[in-house]
Amino acid sequence: MALFSVTFLLYAVPPYLGMDPDQARLPIPESPSWFFPMLITHIFGGALLTLLVILQVWPWLRTRHPAVHRWSGRVYVWAGVPLVGVPALLIAPFSSTGGSVQISNTVWAALWLTFTLLGYAMARRRRFAEHREWMLRSFALIYGIAFNRVLLIVLMTIMSPRLDTVYDGDFGALALDVAPASGFLSWVLPLLFVEWWIKYHRRARRGRPSTRAA
Repeated sequence: MALFSVTFLLYAVPPYLGMDPDQARLPIPESPSWFFPMLITHIFGGALLTLLVILQVWPWLRTRHPAVHRWSGRVYVWAGVPLVGVPALLIAPFSSTGGSVQISNTVWAALWLTFTLLGYAMARRRRFAEHREWMLRSFALIYGIAFNRVLLIVLMTIMSPRLDTVYDGDFGALALDVAPASGFLSWVLPLLFVEWWIKYHRRARRGRPSTRAA
């Protein structure tokens, strides 16, 4: 997980270090004027959260150094909400890749904010089983950003037989065509996997007492 995170960040973050809109990987709309600053905020904040997730799900750290887990979790929430969730919600309607991606990104931002704040609320109430489930959903959405890059390549490979017949050899047109599917599936698939994992472990926990009794 750490290797995947670092590899993704080394690819995704450098073009934005110079704060130059011309170096961005996606077209930057001329309006609103605050789009690029919000995008930069979202990207740098997302880079921080991607690394913090590793600390949150590392069992050894959680067991041996619970204070580190708690404090990194607080940073995840209270830095993530203003630096990742809110900027994502603001810039989503202005995505240059079309209405479908705009809707997908808006739903992503709304769900991430909801899951993260619910997870924090459950921890404050010491309902740690529910806290863990909500935060796992939040983590799945954060990693959907990186998974999108991988999934886009997979979908373009699958669609490549149509490159000459449908897209006249234009890779850009092909990428724009599959971008909505990639953007949507990149967070839906991880979220579905986490939901399956949560339900699997709920059944396992319910089955333990009867197993002991047997």
